[in-house]
Amino acid sequence: MNPVRIIVIGAGNFGRMHARTLQGLAEAELVGVVDQNAAALQTLRQSLPDVRSWPNLSDALADTDAEAFIIATRTDSHVPIARQLLSAGKTVLVEKPLAQNPDEAQTLAPLIAPDSTNFMAGHIVLFAPEFQRLLRDVRAHGPLLHFSAFRHRPRTLGDLFPEETPLRMTMVHDLYLALALTNGESPTKMTSQFRRRPDGRADLALAWIQWPSGTLGSFTASFMTPKGMPEDGFDRLEVFGESWAARLHLNPQPYELFTDRAQWPIGLNIDDTPLSPSGWLAEELRCLCRITRRQSPVPTGARYQDALTIQHWLGQLETKGSGSNGTKSSIGTSFYARLIASDFWVG
Repeated sequence: MNPVRIIVIGAGNFGRMHARTLQGLAEAELVGVVDQNAAALQTLRQSLPDVRSWPNLSDALADTDAEAFIIATRTDSHVPIARQLLSAGKTVLVEKPLAQNPDEAQTLAPLIAPDSTNFMAGHIVLFAPEFQRLLRDVRAHGPLLHFSAFRHRPRTLGDLFPEETPLRMTMVHDLYLALALTNGESPTKMTSQFRRRPDGRADLALAWIQWPSGTLGSFTASFMTPKGMPEDGFDRLEVFGESWAARLHLNPQPYELFTDRAQWPIGLNIDDTPLSPSGWLAEELRCLCRITRRQSPVPTGARYQDALTIQHWLGQLETKGSGSNGTKSSIGTSFYARLIASDFWVG
C-alpha cells in the first residue's frame, strides 16, 4: 500500500519517539509535527532536521492531507484534540490514558466507529512479539486459569512523582494486558490494597480481579527496586492454564552489558532509529497504518471501548482499595500530563 500520511501532535519525549519511528517505516510517511514549544521541536530536529512543523492543529489540518494523527500531548488535552480530528474524518491514535476520567472519555462515543476503526489507544506492549505469542498460546491451549503480573520500578520514581501511586503509574499497563488476555470479558470481582510509607505515600499496589470464566488475576506494582537493580525496574507476567504454563520477562530485554557494574541498556524494546526502527513501538505504528487503510481490525486492548473499560477499572480499584492504615486511596492523573510532554518516560 502507499504510505499512510501521519502527523504527530506533541514533540515531548514520546512524541519524538513516534516521529523518529514513523520516519523509518515503509508503511508510513511522517507529514510533520504539531507543537507550540519551539524548544521541543528544536530537540526533535537534532535527529530529524527537515521535519515540518505547525504551532497549532488547525494549520496542520488546513495545510496537509494527512490521514492519521498521533496524539502524544498532556492528558487533559487528549479529548478536545481527538474530538477535532474525529469530526474531521481522521483516524487517531491516542496515548493512554484517553482522558482524566471516564465521563470525559465517554463524550467521544458519538464520533467513534462501531468497530473503533477510526480510533486506537496507544499501548506498545500489546504489540510485543512475545505477548502476541502468549495470546496465541492462550487460544491454542486454554482455558486460562490464573495469571500474575509484576511491575516494579525504582524507589526514586515515587520520590519524583510523590502525588502518584503504582496503580495508575505502572499497574495500568498490566490491566490492559489482562483485558487482552481475557478477550475483553467484564470482571465479576475486583479489590486492591496499598502499602503506605510513613509519609503517607503509597509505594506498593496490589490488586485481584476475577472473571466469569473463573480466571483469576493478581497484580503487583511498586516503587521499591534499589539502585543495584535495572534502571527501569523489571516486569514479569506468569500465566497458568489446564496442564500448561508460560512466563514472560518483558523488561529488561534479554541483553546484558557488564563493565564496572551490570547494566541493562534495553529496558523496553523501543528502537526509534530513524533509518531502521524496530521493536514494540514500530509494530504499533504499523498496525495503525493497517487500521487507517482498513486492512486490519483494532486489536483487543487498543479499541476505544477498551480505553473506557480500563478507566472504569482504575476507578473501581481506587474505590475498593485501602492503605495499610485503612484509609481509602486518592490518586490523581497529573503524572501522565507531565510525563507525555516531558523528557522522562517509564513503560
